Amino acid sequence: MTVTPAPLPDQHDLLTGLHNAQAARDWLDAQGLPVQAMLIGLHRLHAVNLAYGVAAGDRLLALAGKLIRDFVSAQEAGQDGQQPLVARIGGGVFLVASRVPASRQRWQWLAETLAATLARPLGSAAEDVRLRPRVALLRGLPGEGASVMLDRLDQALSTLEARPGQRLIWADGSHRARGRSAARLEADLLGALSEDRAGKQIAVLFQPQYAVADDTLVGAEALVRWDHRQLGRIGAEALFAIAERGDHVTRLSRHIAAQAMTAAVGWVQSGRFRLSLNVTAADLAATDFAARMRAIIGGCGFDPTCLTLEITEQTLIVDLASSAAALRQMADMGVGIALDDFGSGFANFRMLKALPLDTLKLDATLLADVATDLRDRAILSAIIAMGRALGLKVVAEGIETEAQLAVLREEGCDVYQGFLRSGPIGGEAMAGQMRHKSVGQVVHAQTSEQRL
Repeated sequence: MTVTPAPLPDQHDLLTGLHNAQAARDWLDAQGLPVQAMLIGLHRLHAVNLAYGVAAGDRLLALAGKLIRDFVSAQEAGQDGQQPLVARIGGGVFLVASRVPASRQRWQWLAETLAATLARPLGSAAEDVRLRPRVALLRGLPGEGASVMLDRLDQALSTLEARPGQRLIWADGSHRARGRSAARLEADLLGALSEDRAGKQIAVLFQPQYAVADDTLVGAEALVRWDHRQLGRIGAEALFAIAERGDHVTRLSRHIAAQAMTAAVGWVQSGRFRLSLNVTAADLAATDFAARMRAIIGGCGFDPTCLTLEITEQTLIVDLASSAAALRQMADMGVGIALDDFGSGFANFRMLKALPLDTLKLDATLLADVATDLRDRAILSAIIAMGRALGLKVVAEGIETEAQLAVLREEGCDVYQGFLRSGPIGGEAMAGQMRHKSVGQVVHAQTSEQRL
């Protein structure tokens, strides 16, 4: 797979880490057809700046940029080396563009789902606020360059400002494509969960994890995708958003956990290979979370000492005390607990004391420039030193270059994952690696799987 190179300094938005407006124009001019694009406007940003200050507005912009980037990475990954573009055009305006063929219905559905994600309450220094995103969409026409496409999108986005009840608009002035209602999607999801015994629709993939010191294969993170019969591939973020609307998150999580552990039960070697599962806020809020997890582990015959549960700060916001109690029950079984996306938000160091953690997992944004930015490297060094002092293993995600890996080795990081060695792969491919390459051997698992 071709990996998108890091933006050059003059193509880099310092606040969000995304491409900037000039880089977006260069990309659109160079790509040619077909191009689908969406321009996202966060038009309440000015009010946030007035109410809470520019610093709070900047933090929200950085968070919004991460949400957009993560959503696009999960949904619209490149095929045949064609990577999507995510850029901040200026202020609270972002651009997403792709050359991956997509129907008009799918592109609109992606825009609706991304807008719904951005419309959720986002944390600021004072309180949660809603940015009320608006999205203009287009499909590039023959002969159009970047200026024309951006102008069409900008005019359409301006039109939306006068339509408070409308969130999306097509920049070609045509009627809205018929979307797929939330109720229909919920029904589709329930149908997939009911009939999905072999992972044909809701499939679990595995992102291999490697020891930084010697590149040995030491574990895998379970990831999920939904191959919808009409809409095509739906990544984890959108899948869980659909489940959340219908209050089916815990059912979906249990389905994924059972499928992942059933697939992996034959690979694990106690203490030498770990399977990581993501845990949602809804999972932890369930009073029977620990009991349900114990039942799934027992039903699959999985060794709990080979399992790690990954949680995020956002997962723990509602009730830290009850979450910690549930996680301690899992830790008492030998299950590992990792704090995921560390370094991407407002790190609450009280969590490091309150939770039975054994792992810190560093967010990819923290590591993107670690090989070239001395400040980023200093932050990485400090986090690893803190982790070592607390007896915590440190895992780095999103590693895409040998230079990044070299820094991790020099700083003493423990484990990494990323497209440098392998993207997410299917269960059979993972089993093949475990069969033909012992855990103590070097495994370089380049894969043609697109990102989820």
